[in-house]
Amino acid sequence: MAKIHQTFICQACGAVYNRWRGRCEACNGWNTIVEETPGGSGPQSGPAATRPGRARGRVFPLEGLTGEAREAPRIPSGIGELDRVTGGGFVRGSVILLGGDPGIGKSTLLMQASAAMAKTGERVAYISGEEAVGQVRLRAERLGLSGHPVELAAETNVEDIVETLSQGRPPALAIIDSIQTMWTETVESAPGTVTQVRSSAQSLIRFAKTKGTAVILVGHVTKDGQIAGPRVVEHMVDAVASFEGDQGHHFRILRAVKNRFGPTDEIGVFEMTDMGLAEVPNPSALFLAGRDHQAAGTAVFAGMEGTRPLLVEIQALVAPSSLGMPRRAVVGWDPNRLSMVLAVLEAHGGIRLGTHDVYLNVAGGLRISEPAADLAVAAALVSSLSSAVLPPETVYFGEIGLSGAIRPVAQAGARLKEAQKLGFAKAMTPQGRGETVDRAFATESLRHIADLVAGIAANGPRRVGSGKRRHAAHDEDED
Repeated sequence: MAKIHQTFICQACGAVYNRWRGRCEACNGWNTIVEETPGGSGPQSGPAATRPGRARGRVFPLEGLTGEAREAPRIPSGIGELDRVTGGGFVRGSVILLGGDPGIGKSTLLMQASAAMAKTGERVAYISGEEAVGQVRLRAERLGLSGHPVELAAETNVEDIVETLSQGRPPALAIIDSIQTMWTETVESAPGTVTQVRSSAQSLIRFAKTKGTAVILVGHVTKDGQIAGPRVVEHMVDAVASFEGDQGHHFRILRAVKNRFGPTDEIGVFEMTDMGLAEVPNPSALFLAGRDHQAAGTAVFAGMEGTRPLLVEIQALVAPSSLGMPRRAVVGWDPNRLSMVLAVLEAHGGIRLGTHDVYLNVAGGLRISEPAADLAVAAALVSSLSSAVLPPETVYFGEIGLSGAIRPVAQAGARLKEAQKLGFAKAMTPQGRGETVDRAFATESLRHIADLVAGIAANGPRRVGSGKRRHAAHDEDED
C-alpha cells in the first residue's frame, strides 16, 4: 500500500510545509499551520507524472497579435453603481470575489442585484451556504423583492451545486455565499481550510468558463480587512471587489481591487436605508453634508476615485501635548503620509508641531490614498494650529514634495468642475494648474508650502510659524 504523505498548510496565507511549525515563516502567523491530506484529483508531480504510457497533450494553434478584437459581452446588473465598479456589467463566464466585514451589506447588495437581473428575464441562482432558504426569503421580503423569480438553494457541496446549475438553461448569474462554507469530495479536509477553499473555487471557476455563467463568490474578511483564505484564490478569479463601510455611518463603498475586464480604481457609493442599499448619484454632497463652515481645522479636498471626482472634508486637530512623545492619530488616511507632511511643515513652513498632539480625520469614514490630499491636509493642520478659519468656498488639492514644493496632480479639470458644480468659488492648486472652469470660479496657484502657510497666517487671528514668540506669550499668560 502506498504511503500517504501528509502536508501542513498555513490557513492564513496558504504556505505549505513538510512538518508542523508553530509560526508560519511566510505571514508570521502563530498556530495557523494545520495538517491536511492532499487530494487525489490534483495534478500529479514527480516520477508518476512522467511515467511511460501517459497520455500526450493535444496540439493547439498559435495566433498572432493582429486580428479582430471583440469586447467581452456583458450583462447589466440593473444597479448603476455596481455596473460602474465592474466596468459596465457582469462579463459572461467571469468570476468575481466579493469581500467585506460581517453585516456590512454584502448579501443585501447581491440580493438586490440578483432580483434586478431576474426581473429582466435572465436566470439567476442564489446558493447560500450559511443561511437557510427561509432566512433568505425573509431578507427578500424585507427588501420588497419576494416577487422576483430568483432561484434559491441552501447547499454546500460543490459537485451538487455544479450538477444542479448545469440542468436546463445555464444561469446568467450564480451567487455563492460564501466560498468558505463550500466543500468538495475530492479533498479530504474540513470546509474552510485552504485546500477546500482552493479546490472549491477551482471547480466553480471551471463551471463558469464552460457554461458562460457569471459567478460571484462571497468571501469572509479577517481582522486586518483582507479576504480570508489563500491569496491564490484572488489570482484565480477575474475580479476582486471589497465592500467597505463603517457601522456608524449610513453609506457603503464598493471598491474594485482587481478587474481583468475593467478599471481597478472605480468606486460605487451606496446608502443604507430601510429598504436596502440605495445608489448615491452625487457622493460629494453626501460627504460634505453637515459641514461646519466656521470651524478651524477643516479643509475641503477635491479628490478623484477612478474617473469620478469626489469632494471630502479633511478635519485636523492640533493641541498642546503633555506627553513626552506627542500622539499622531489618523483615520481614513496614510499615517506615514501624515508624518511626511508634518516634517515638511516644520522644515520648510516654519511650523513647530513637536510638542503638539495631531489628530486627522476624513469626515464620513471614507478612506483616501492619493497624494493629492497633501495640500488639503497641510491647510487643515495650519488652520487648526493658528485657529484660522479657512474660506468655506475654497477647495484644495496638490502633492507636497520633501523640498516643500507643491507638485501638480492629474485630472485637475475634473476636480475643478466638480467643485464648481457644488457651489465652490475658488481652488488652491499647484503651480501650472491654474485652469478655470468659469469666470466666476477662480484658482490660486501655490509653488511652495511656505506660500500656503503665509496665506493662512494672514487671515488668521494670530501668527503661525513663530514658535518661540508664541510659546513665550503663552508662558507669560500662565505667569
